[in-house]
Amino acid sequence: MKILMIGGTGTISSAITRQLAESGHDLWLLNRGTRKNEVPASVKQIIADIDDEAKVLASLPDEPFDAICEFIGFLPSQVERDIRLFRGRTRQYVYISSASAYNKPAANHVITEGTTLANPYWEYSRNKIVCEELLLREYRGNGFPVTIVRPSHTYCERGVPVSVHGLKGSWQVLKRMMEGKPVLVQGDGTSLWTLTWNEDFARGFIGLLGNPKAIGEVFQIMSDEQLTWNQVYGCVANALHTTVNLYHVSSDFLAAVAPKEWDFTGNLLGDKSLTVIFDCTKLKRAVPGFCATTRFDEGVRRCVDYILSHPELQVEDLEFDTWCDQVIMAQEEAKARLVCNAVANKE
Repeated sequence: MKILMIGGTGTISSAITRQLAESGHDLWLLNRGTRKNEVPASVKQIIADIDDEAKVLASLPDEPFDAICEFIGFLPSQVERDIRLFRGRTRQYVYISSASAYNKPAANHVITEGTTLANPYWEYSRNKIVCEELLLREYRGNGFPVTIVRPSHTYCERGVPVSVHGLKGSWQVLKRMMEGKPVLVQGDGTSLWTLTWNEDFARGFIGLLGNPKAIGEVFQIMSDEQLTWNQVYGCVANALHTTVNLYHVSSDFLAAVAPKEWDFTGNLLGDKSLTVIFDCTKLKRAVPGFCATTRFDEGVRRCVDYILSHPELQVEDLEFDTWCDQVIMAQEEAKARLVCNAVANKE
């Protein structure tokens, strides 16, 4: 197949790029070229800002693509741009949305593609919902050949997935574990979460490309494995050959006291603090044989080994580290005051 990927070098899309290239597809990437040296040699690259529509149009081949995949479209204006650019130039347009778009909290913790979309906590998710609605209207009204894919928490070797971290990523959490310092976990750590290795996601995604059952449809692609956040952090600690001192704090409190730019209201209250179990039956009907085979304890070992062998990924975050200590101190002081008050009242 002849395929264009907008992006193609990120956490999710890098695995898809590798697998498509290995399978011999005529693969093109359109991006700014910040990771062009990591792209397989057989892949054609269009180095451009996609908002420069004239340059993009001049760079596209005359023959249409079998599929165009949009990985970096977050706003309705970007989707409208894609419709202008690619109408009549592709047999399938695949839009990466997000499972965070599902209703928070959902009426049922088992999530299917039919679960209501609504997220009052996260503007990112609300924008994804608007993008989906726009594309489906274009499909119904004008035959634009859209397929919508909703990933949840997908990870790769470049970053360990944790729930509470600062803007510089997860390394400071790992460092706290290795130093024996307490690690913040939202709530009591018993809510269920799904983590999907990017190579597993890629196999499900590629099965939808050129698939007539996918046009005009929405699919979620996830692992069938669910873990509590306590188990997630335990797997990370095991991969580091250490133990973890989990320190539980209310999600509401974390969201209230974290710097606004960390967006814990969206990331926690609108996503990671809730139990969700994804039903991928629809995907498995469209892509027979799909199965995510990488358990999290296996995947996170690969992440940890990779990060420990790549010092450039070990980015310290002193602001986050200090904030963690402040949160813990504040909660411990509050507990101590309440205990003292309770003792005094008894006397």
